[in-house]
Amino acid sequence: MAKKSYYSFKKFEREKVRNKKKQEKLERKQESKDRKTALMESGENIDPDIADIVPGPQPPENSEE
Repeated sequence: MAKKSYYSFKKFEREKVRNKKKQEKLERKQESKDRKTALMESGENIDPDIADIVPGPQPPENSEE
């Protein structure tokens, strides 16, 4: 009767970890996609990182030179 090799078990464990990471990555991508879709549907097409930036010439800084 032959035994299963240790190598097969290690490979199986690596594949399980790889598949779990792949699934988590897909879930993160889907959450991001859902968040972007919800933001677009709410009517706010403004990126929160640049929401307070005003285009055009900027007012001069108050420097005491």
